[in-house]
Amino acid sequence: MNAAVEPGARKTVVVAGHGMVGHRFVEALRARDLDGRWQVVVLGEETLPAYDRVGLSSYVGSWDAAQLALPGNEYAGDDLVDLRVGVRADAIDPATRKVTTSTGDVVGYDALVLATGSYPFVPPVPGHDLPACFVYRTLEDLDGIRATAQAAGPGAVGVVVGGGLLGLEAANALRLLGMTPHVVEYNSRLMPAQVDEGGGAILERLVTDLGLEVHTGVGTSAIEPAEDGAGLRITLSDESVIDAALVVFSAGVRPRDQLARDAGLEVGPRGGVITDLGMRTSDPHIWAVGEVAAVEGSCYGLVAPGYTTAEVAVDRLLGGSGEFPGADMSTKLKLLGVDVASFGDAHGVTAGALSVVLHDAARGTYAKLVVSDDAKTLLGGILVGDASAYAALRPLVGSVLPAEPAALISPAGAELGADALPDEAQICSCNNVSKGAIVGAIHEGACDVPAIKGCTKAGTSCGGCVPMLKKLLEQSGVEMSKALCEHFDQSRQELFHIVASTGIRTFSQLIGRHGRGMGCDICKPTVASILASTSSDHILDGEQAALQDTNDHFLANMQKNGTYSVVPRMPGGEVTADQLIEIGSIAKDFGLYVKVTGGQRIDLFGARVEQLPKIWQRLVDAGMESGHAYGKSLRTVKSCVGSTWCRYGQQDSVGMAVLLEKRYRGLRSPHKLKLAVSGCARECAEARGKDVGVIATEHGWNLYVGGNGGLTPKHAVLLAGDLDDETLIKYIDRYLMFYIRTADRLQRTAPWQEALEGGLDYLKAVVCDDSLGIAAELEAAMVRHVAGYRDEWAAVLDDPAKLSRFVSFVNAPEEADPTITFDDSGERKTPVLLGMPGIAEGSAAR
Repeated sequence: MNAAVEPGARKTVVVAGHGMVGHRFVEALRARDLDGRWQVVVLGEETLPAYDRVGLSSYVGSWDAAQLALPGNEYAGDDLVDLRVGVRADAIDPATRKVTTSTGDVVGYDALVLATGSYPFVPPVPGHDLPACFVYRTLEDLDGIRATAQAAGPGAVGVVVGGGLLGLEAANALRLLGMTPHVVEYNSRLMPAQVDEGGGAILERLVTDLGLEVHTGVGTSAIEPAEDGAGLRITLSDESVIDAALVVFSAGVRPRDQLARDAGLEVGPRGGVITDLGMRTSDPHIWAVGEVAAVEGSCYGLVAPGYTTAEVAVDRLLGGSGEFPGADMSTKLKLLGVDVASFGDAHGVTAGALSVVLHDAARGTYAKLVVSDDAKTLLGGILVGDASAYAALRPLVGSVLPAEPAALISPAGAELGADALPDEAQICSCNNVSKGAIVGAIHEGACDVPAIKGCTKAGTSCGGCVPMLKKLLEQSGVEMSKALCEHFDQSRQELFHIVASTGIRTFSQLIGRHGRGMGCDICKPTVASILASTSSDHILDGEQAALQDTNDHFLANMQKNGTYSVVPRMPGGEVTADQLIEIGSIAKDFGLYVKVTGGQRIDLFGARVEQLPKIWQRLVDAGMESGHAYGKSLRTVKSCVGSTWCRYGQQDSVGMAVLLEKRYRGLRSPHKLKLAVSGCARECAEARGKDVGVIATEHGWNLYVGGNGGLTPKHAVLLAGDLDDETLIKYIDRYLMFYIRTADRLQRTAPWQEALEGGLDYLKAVVCDDSLGIAAELEAAMVRHVAGYRDEWAAVLDDPAKLSRFVSFVNAPEEADPTITFDDSGERKTPVLLGMPGIAEGSAAR
């Protein structure tokens, strides 16, 4: 020991926390403090001195903690370091510069370094504190998991909540313990922070092949003791159930900043002790390092930047001017034997960034390079399954590429055009479709992308190969027609822009200037929808009325016997008692069949056309309005009761659902729109099955888009997370208006998203990052819609000309159609169809 400084002249630095970063601080200080100016007191809460937490999984099998011990962690022979293990810093008094420990000791300091790290986040799931529930953080945690696993026996199920880096490590630990691991990840893919959708798909397949059961896109709703008293019963948000011996929570970490909060230090809005670039906190005598430090507001969860913060703090204590230089968040991992690496701007958030992807499902590899908009500079990348190129690629981040981007990950075929690819070349890796199969389908008559998708499945998954499908069509001599129909050579998107830019407000004007003929049942309703989307004119005003299909013409859905259904709007499922009473009275007075819909409102069936105005007059008088069940427009915004009533609710889902439904009501679009808002991860409103789904989190809202039902159901995918109310609505405004402007005729949001070149990443860039510079324009268009909305049925009731349409017989407007009959003999009222045998006895005679 160098004792150049007299003991009385020494200063004391207290280090609160003895993890990897705390130990690095002590090591660096003792190596550089050659004069012995600082006496160090280390308070380590765990009973063991610092160990390699990154290598925690290697403890499984050896169960030898000594193998994880960091070199020199006991500071043997150094009397300037006072290491106290099993002692926690409980309180700080900045005024007197004293720390009170868990043992009751009070330690004075000249400088205090907070190295308290982070703690595992445990979702507030009912039952999370049961005896067989663990976190994956310390050696003691692993000892508890081991004991429970051994008691359960080989093959017992273990559930890991969280599919990130630590979650997969925990799953591997369970696997090594002889258990059958299930991984539950709330996001749509594993390791969402490190990999994108394509890399996540390959990773999921690889780990599934290794024996893991993976559940993505679902949360954990409840944990209960098993009925036999042995083990647990875990209910997921999709209502599936897993019986398991134990649960390990690995759903992320939070900065362990309570000690600092209690002392009045400044903390970030998302946690962490705010520091400057020199790691100094809001108190000039206190520093923070590692995961607890929010360097100018940002926390870093990797050990490498943590070590850097420790070095900077040491430099400052010794009189230097060191600053935190930023963090390289690049990682290369081997999880369950699977290589995973991400580096630089892996998710392409840089403005104008482009992505080059090689997705080889057959080999189980995925590679993506993110490059600048001129494709010359490497910004980042993702490698899954084979990370051998990581060492060469990571140093190139920010540099000019030595070759074409694709050549760096796929030298064999990246620089070849479609015409030079052999027939066996895999075009669609998701569905293993070769060039030969696609070209064969084209020669057999598949003359556009949808036809190729239908007969080969190419392009129906991630959509990344759609541009190549178009190139193969062009190479095969197929002229890619974008015509809406025989009367317009333009696509729907082009017609939308013509209408929006020219101010054309009638079909006759549009077809006269840009089309030919009289129109048909394809272009007329399409143009009617475009006209409705670009103004607040009533759809039955003037010439527009003749363009509508039957449902829009009568503002009601026609049923199989020629009657109509009536669906009043109930925003978010809310309805008053008086409105319910009036609905019941209407049903009785007009003899209507009543059914509660899946979208949380009431459908009244069996109304004749001349009855519609009378029914709607009563509904409007009761304060209700059109539910637009007949239109290609917003239908419903389904909700659960949320935090207002539910004990699990995290946000006011009903309030948000009402706000959204009232904002987007009457919004005409290429196809119908359905939304939902769930108040927590239990997902009772089934938001991920909707075109726009909103799910509450403890920090705000997660926004999902592109969920549809029908013949090919699709789950909505996460567009953005933890949004405040204002940002959520802004993103939905942009998303819906972008869809309305660019989708094809009768194209729902799910296939529209699949067809976008660039897929979800491109959509995120447009909606969240405004990569096209049109965000303000999209938001303004939605503001105009909201300002111009008027209930369609209320407008009809105020206009005699529109009311005159609602008759069965023009020359006898008061007469009912005698051909409309019903069968009331059963428990339900049903329509009777003339000439249809077996519907009801004697129906033809009636």
